[in-house]
Amino acid sequence: NPFPHARRGLNQDEFTLPEYLKKAGYRTKIVGKWHLGDAPDMLPLNHGFDEFFGYPYSNDMWPNNPRSKPSPEVDKKLLQQITEREKYTGYHSIHYEDNKDSKRTSFPPLPLFENDRVIEHDPDQSTMTRRFTESAVEFIQRNKDRPFFLYLAHPMPHVPLFAGKGFQGKSIRGLYGDTVEEIDWSVGQLRAAVETEGIANRTMIIFTSDNGPWLAYGIDGGSAGLLRDGKGTTYEGGMRVPAVFWMPGTIKRGRTTSVMAGNIDFLATITDMAEVPLDSDRIVDSRSLLPVLIEGSTESPRKYFHYFATGRSAEFPNYNGIRDQRWKLRIETQKDGTLVPSELYDLREDPSELFDRTSNFPDVVNRLLKAAQDYNQEFRKQRRPVGLTSHEWK
Repeated sequence: NPFPHARRGLNQDEFTLPEYLKKAGYRTKIVGKWHLGDAPDMLPLNHGFDEFFGYPYSNDMWPNNPRSKPSPEVDKKLLQQITEREKYTGYHSIHYEDNKDSKRTSFPPLPLFENDRVIEHDPDQSTMTRRFTESAVEFIQRNKDRPFFLYLAHPMPHVPLFAGKGFQGKSIRGLYGDTVEEIDWSVGQLRAAVETEGIANRTMIIFTSDNGPWLAYGIDGGSAGLLRDGKGTTYEGGMRVPAVFWMPGTIKRGRTTSVMAGNIDFLATITDMAEVPLDSDRIVDSRSLLPVLIEGSTESPRKYFHYFATGRSAEFPNYNGIRDQRWKLRIETQKDGTLVPSELYDLREDPSELFDRTSNFPDVVNRLLKAAQDYNQEFRKQRRPVGLTSHEWK
C-alpha cells in the first residue's frame, strides 16, 4: 500500500498473472488503480501489462485530501467540499484540524497514466468511472479476435466519492449509492461489449472487491451487513467480500456457494483455465477454483485459510488468524513471534462473530492453533522480499 514516491513496491522477481498469460499469447491491460509502487521500474508495464490507463495509487493520495499538508496545488473550493462531506458522513477518525502539520503527509498532484507516461494531473474524478469504462471497452473491442486479460480496478467507492453527471442524485442511498450505481453501469458496459462482439461464451468476467467497508467514513464507507467490523481488520466484515463469476455456457447461472476461497485464488484459477503452468521454483499459495465454478464442487480447494494483519516486526509477521470451512480462530502474535489464541467463532452458526467459543471447544482451538503454528513457521522460512526501487526521486 505504498504512498507516492515510495521506495518499496512489488518485487521484480515475482511473476504476476499477466506475465503468465502473456506466455499463452494474451494481450494484457490494467485500467484504474495499481498501488504496487509508483517508481518507473515498478509500474504495470514492468510487471506483465502491455497497457495501463489509471492511477499509480489511491485516489485520496492527492493535494485535496483534508489530512494532507497544505499544498500550492490544492483546489480550495474542492477541498472545502470534501471536508464538509466528511463532517456530514460521520467521519470519526482523528480530524485533520487536530493533526499537527509536522505529522501530516504532503501529497503531490494525482497523476493519470497512459502506459508509462503521465497525461494529466488531478483529473476531474467525477468523469473517471466513465473514462475508465470507455478505455476498458475499447480494449475489448480491439482485442476481440485474440486472447486478452483486462484488469479493471475502479478507484471508487474508496473515498473521496464522485459520481458522473448522469448518476448524481440518482440513488436513494445518496452519494455512495450514486457511485455504486455508476460502477454497476460500468460492469453492464463490459458485459454488453463482450456480447456485442460475440465472445461472451469464451470470456470470463469476475466482479469482486478488495476489502470490506471503511467504517471511519460513516455513510460513505459502505456496509458489511451482518458481518463484524470492516476494512483494516481481520474480522469477517473486513475480509469477506462478494464475488460474481460469469461465463455463459461454462458457469451455471444462478448458483451460489459458500466454499472458502479468496482473491488470492484468481492466479491459479485463471492460469488453469488458460492452461498455463505455474512456476515450480517457488511456493504459490493460490488454488484453482475451476472445480467449484465449473463442476459445482462443494469442497474448498484448501483446508485452511490464513489471516495476516499489519504491525509486528519484519522478523515476525503478524499472523492473526486461521479458519476452516466452519471454525475461525483469531490469534495474537507476541513480540517474540509466539502465537496465542484469542477468540474462536463458529462461522456457520455465528457469521457476525458475536460469541467467543474458546471455552466451549478447546479441541477445536488446539487443532487450529497447531495448524497455524505449522503454517506460520513454514511461511517465515519461505516468504519473499518486497521490491526496492533503484529510482532516485527528485
